[in-house]
Amino acid sequence: MKSHDAYIAAAPEQFRAMLGQLRAQLSQALPDAEEVVKYDMPGFQIEETIIAGYAAFSKQCGLYVDPGAIAAHADEIASLKLKATKTGVTFSVSKPITGELVEKLAVSSRRKKGF
Repeated sequence: MKSHDAYIAAAPEQFRAMLGQLRAQLSQALPDAEEVVKYDMPGFQIEETIIAGYAAFSKQCGLYVDPGAIAAHADEIASLKLKATKTGVTFSVSKPITGELVEKLAVSSRRKKGF
């Protein structure tokens, strides 16, 4: 994939609108970040550092940020009944991530990475 548009267009149909919205939310939360595609995953970087990335799979989507951002918002992630790993939060059409949480995770990840 060479662009966010191409990635979203190739994603499973049920996730395309959600991914488009996630992209817009990340773009708004990280206005000075550059859109990139690295390791076949769309992301937002400042200088050479990826601040946030996202991906679609067959049954869910994921938002990937700094581990410290996940830890800082673990209670909110749990309250929304979303699954979290050390570096990401997974969600689906039936259990979406909120725009508010996307913004908090993006801003927190930026801070944890020193920007």
